[in-house]
Amino acid sequence: MLFTPFTLRGITFRNRVIISPMCQYSAKDGIADDWHLVHLGRFALGGAGAVVAEATAVLPEGRITHGDLGIWSEAHVAPLARIAGFLKQQGAVPGIQIGHAGRKASMQRPWYGNGPLNDADIARGDRPWETVSASAIPIGEGWITPRAMTAADIAALVEAFVTAAGRAAAAGFELLELHGAHGYLLHQFLSPISNHRDDAYGGARENRWRLPLEIATAVRAVWPTNLPLSFRVSSVDGAEGGNSIEDTIAFAQALKAGGVDVVDCSSGGIAGSATAARVTRDYGFQVPFAARIRHEAGLPTMAVGLITDPRHAEAILQAGDADFIAIAREALADPNWAVHAEATLGAADPEARFATWPKQAGWWLNVRQREIDRLGPWKA
Repeated sequence: MLFTPFTLRGITFRNRVIISPMCQYSAKDGIADDWHLVHLGRFALGGAGAVVAEATAVLPEGRITHGDLGIWSEAHVAPLARIAGFLKQQGAVPGIQIGHAGRKASMQRPWYGNGPLNDADIARGDRPWETVSASAIPIGEGWITPRAMTAADIAALVEAFVTAAGRAAAAGFELLELHGAHGYLLHQFLSPISNHRDDAYGGARENRWRLPLEIATAVRAVWPTNLPLSFRVSSVDGAEGGNSIEDTIAFAQALKAGGVDVVDCSSGGIAGSATAARVTRDYGFQVPFAARIRHEAGLPTMAVGLITDPRHAEAILQAGDADFIAIAREALADPNWAVHAEATLGAADPEARFATWPKQAGWWLNVRQREIDRLGPWKA
């Protein structure tokens, strides 16, 4: 199943392998450059069904760090279009994730500490900026206290997402994902841990859903009808008083009514770093969330989280627990994970083992394989 096509709206994915967004913290003023082209392009060459560009800020103050990609101006479109065009040329569906970091904005790049900006960061030119959130609650001690968003801020944010979606379409992306997970701004509205508002955007869970649903509905109205829309959720907050999987299933049903086509099922992140989920980690630890959302909300799902072995990925699909397998850090270790998985699962034609590789590499590898078959395994 991992190598059977799947169609969402008017887009057919050549297989079920999705390369998840992975922030590179390497842009200048949000502009994509050669690093981003090569980083993402290698996954398309490696056979993935779709490659999704990292969390891309809809406003400059929505960046996690000074190094984040952006899509808040027309200047961002052409460099992103170069990437989308290359991904599509290599047979992968080009995707992009758009979002706003909220109270998790204005922080250090991970290799400088992954915490609040300090004097050393300022000396490098990374100066802090004002952050916003659902409520004026910092991530933790020592972090910037965000400003609670006003009605005008909220209206401007919806418009920023809509404009960003238009730019993503103009750049040639065919899968758009809204980032509502990992403790970033939309998640900050969704979670009762970070949302203490007493207006129409706070309180009962349906009120906390209001802003993410307004954005999803407004984006769906401008995103081309033949192109799929994804929403990434933190399926559970994994913290006392936070959202449960039952809350997220109900939210996913509302997303479906708003025109979302697939839910990308992550978890955690409302407190601490995005990658420090409080859910106990094991291989496929988030798969049960994808399974429940798929079956109970009636939406296709992406499973992600310590899925490293192709046989495990195949078993998840065979069990009906997800429709796509999202690979992230394992793809950094092996950018050719998809074509290697195809061989592992026996999906590749043994008479043409490298037929699905780019022809520029496949013909070389076929020649080498004939020599290896003739010589047998190397022996010391």
